[in-house]
Amino acid sequence: MRARLTILALALATPAAAQIPAAKLAAYKKAVAQDVDARRKFTQQMTDQIFSYGELGFQEVETSKYLVKLLRDSGFTVTEGVAGIPTAWVATWGSGKPFISLGADIDDIPQASQKPGVACREPMVPGAPGHGEGHNAGQAVNVTAALAVRALMQREHLPGTIQIWPGVAEELGGAKAYFVRAGMYKDADVVLFAHVANNMSVSYGDFPGTGNISAVFSFQGQSAHAGAAPWRGRSALDAAELMDVGWNFRREHLRPSQRSHNVIKDGGDQPNVVPATASTWYYFRELDGPHVQELFDTGMEIAQGAAMMTGTKLASVRILGSAWPGHFNRPIAEAMYENIKAVGLPKWDAADQALAKGVQREIKVPEQGLDTVLTPQQTHALTDAERTAGYSDDIGDISWNVPTVVLSYPSNIPNLPGHNWANAIAMATPIAHKGATAGAKVQAMTMLDVLGRPQLVRDAWSYFRDVQTKTIKYAPFVRPTDEPAVELNRDIMGRYRDAMRPFYYDPSKYETYLQQLGVSYPTVRRADGSCGAPTTVP
Repeated sequence: MRARLTILALALATPAAAQIPAAKLAAYKKAVAQDVDARRKFTQQMTDQIFSYGELGFQEVETSKYLVKLLRDSGFTVTEGVAGIPTAWVATWGSGKPFISLGADIDDIPQASQKPGVACREPMVPGAPGHGEGHNAGQAVNVTAALAVRALMQREHLPGTIQIWPGVAEELGGAKAYFVRAGMYKDADVVLFAHVANNMSVSYGDFPGTGNISAVFSFQGQSAHAGAAPWRGRSALDAAELMDVGWNFRREHLRPSQRSHNVIKDGGDQPNVVPATASTWYYFRELDGPHVQELFDTGMEIAQGAAMMTGTKLASVRILGSAWPGHFNRPIAEAMYENIKAVGLPKWDAADQALAKGVQREIKVPEQGLDTVLTPQQTHALTDAERTAGYSDDIGDISWNVPTVVLSYPSNIPNLPGHNWANAIAMATPIAHKGATAGAKVQAMTMLDVLGRPQLVRDAWSYFRDVQTKTIKYAPFVRPTDEPAVELNRDIMGRYRDAMRPFYYDPSKYETYLQQLGVSYPTVRRADGSCGAPTTVP
């Protein structure tokens, strides 16, 4: 009920800003684009700094400490520990309407440590995490845009509020539903999110992926000597494995649009002891909220059946993360695409294209290089049959509470596998830097549209009320008793952080992270098969 009342209150709110004449708005956009260009070194250093920290979800300690200090030093008011998450924060500047909320993820991928600018597998710290999704550039996009727009607002005495926040533990779907529950967006008129891509685009309507519930099913059995008296035990591992067997038989009777996968988190201690505890961690993905919930409920039934078959107990079911399927706002997306056309793609040079083709050659995909033509403007909302991407993103929870769009900005290489070391190669190179600057221009220009076109905000909320939420109402997948799983990845980061620390970027000594690492840009595999040089501590 509280979420519905919040939505109603936001929907009834009207922006206080006055209409800015078209000619003046165009001049403002030109000014902020020039300002963003002037901040290219700042954008590059932010991108490189966050890349060098390489932190997994819920453990973005150094990343958040860096961003909080930067924003406070820049005049923002910052609140830390939002929604009970130590690495979450929210920064605000300004007052009144319109209220523009900017978000971008900051976590990375396990075992994706990779030296940037080197088109072959060369981890800086073997086994360590790294930015194999490219989340290190999004905050640079948003902060650069926010600083440029703030300077113009101060100069022109424009009212409005800018909010900036991090997507913590996005790879776990771990935080944004809790941000919604904590009321982070209760005052927002629009949310402009930024996410890395290999082209520049924005979409509206249902996004191509799925929603998701991430849950751990834990079983309790009875230990016994597995050789001498196994009949006296009850194996929790048997229950976990039978749940997996049951689920795999059930797949035949599930909708083709579902995606589900799992790992055994606890399989017992050693073979000669009947496991008293075991757990299996599932992702349940479907195209819409009700079907995601139905999939999870089916998993619950199978888990209960597995416990009955083995004489064990389903001890707990913990939701570790969740994501509603995203639905993005058409009026804001259409306004943003006009800015995308005005900015265009970066001018890639021969070195950029050489790295891109070298990476593509290394992973055995067509050597097309970097995109040089913009993704065409979307012409229609995707149908369910067209939504085949399979992935999930917890920005979806926010999109069902306030008009939201996602800017995809061009900081990576086409045809990469995703969630992989290869996706990290470009993310602290001129490719990432140029793409982040282009994205910051679009984000800043769209912020000006929100600031200077009150009708755009009204249209965004009309779409939200009359189209998006007309028949589907948001109900969070996280239950009232669920809390963020902030302990996740703590052990992994504890294992690698000391080894990663010497590789943190030091902009006071080096112009770029590539310079600090001694990387010749681009480094690609040579004709003799060699590639790069042994990694040494800077």
